[in-house]
Amino acid sequence: MPSSVISSMRYDHAKMLLYVVFISGDVYAYKEVPEKVYKDFKAAISKGTFLNRKIKKCYEAVKINAE
Repeated sequence: MPSSVISSMRYDHAKMLLYVVFISGDVYAYKEVPEKVYKDFKAAISKGTFLNRKIKKCYEAVKINAE
C-alpha cells in the first residue's frame, strides 16, 4: 500500500466506517462509506488522489487522534 500521504486504512463493515491513518499520525474515520468505495480505494493506484476526489468530498469525517 505505498502512499506518500496515507500510512494505512481499515474498514468496519458493520458500521460502514473507513479509518484512514496518515503518515503524520492523524487518524480520521469517514462515515457511511459503502464497501464498494473502500474496495475501489484499496485498488486505486494513487491512494491520495482517490481520497481527495472520491472520499473527502463525499463523506463526513471525524478526527480520531493526532500523534
